[in-house]
Amino acid sequence: MGFRFANVAGRSSLVDDAGDYYDLERMTGGDVSADPAMALADITALGAAQTRLDDMTPFGTLAGADIRPPVAPRNVFAVGLNYADHVTESKMELPKTPLVFTKFPSCIVGADDDVELRSEHADYEIELVVVIGTGGRDIAAVDAWDHVLGLTAGQDISDRVLQFAAQPPHFDLAKSRDTYGPLGPTLVSPDMFDDPTDLAITCSINGELRQNSRTSDLVFSIADLIAYLSSIMTLAPGDIIFTGTPAGVGGSQGRFLAPGDVITSEIEGIGTLTNHCV
Repeated sequence: MGFRFANVAGRSSLVDDAGDYYDLERMTGGDVSADPAMALADITALGAAQTRLDDMTPFGTLAGADIRPPVAPRNVFAVGLNYADHVTESKMELPKTPLVFTKFPSCIVGADDDVELRSEHADYEIELVVVIGTGGRDIAAVDAWDHVLGLTAGQDISDRVLQFAAQPPHFDLAKSRDTYGPLGPTLVSPDMFDDPTDLAITCSINGELRQNSRTSDLVFSIADLIAYLSSIMTLAPGDIIFTGTPAGVGGSQGRFLAPGDVITSEIEGIGTLTNHCV
């Protein structure tokens, strides 16, 4: 049984197909914790509660709600150059192994939070984000999806000048400024998708479509990334992986984010991030 989870004002909630949310602690009479981390530890209870939504009255709609990141990650892994068209626009070579860097967890904010620009060269990057549910070391690619709690959407906001301020470049600081990691709005279990490896992914700036692809175009698949990372270190529940961005980023066009811009990022079956630049 699958689930569509959201953190609404710090409380664990489930979301239906219409975008309405249901407070888990209240709808289950306290059987499921209001604390998001505790609720996500019992996916059986989440799946059972999801099947009851048709018989419940929603507590509200996600539109306009205080939507916070669905998870508070321990580690935030990110993968660069993981769509071939983005490799081409970046004028770089296709990686032979995953190009992995980190975003520091302090950059993570909610799906509708403002992005606080600190540079005239800030860039957008819509990405599918994988959340680990069952940890492990040396996870085989064939078993990798058994370790996935769910999928969510993320923006890997990047300060391009800071990114290339040193040689070799240091991606981590450039992508970890405060608010440079919007995440959400929902965390969706893999079994809620017809095919969790093939989802439409788009990003628009002020209503202009800039990025438009499908996650099936990843160079290194989700299974490959989990196998690779777990061959190096033990993955833990709550670790997240930004899986890479497709072509259309601002840096390749000289079109960077500015105060007043609105970043609208959407992934099929997960929902929309709407982030105002300030």
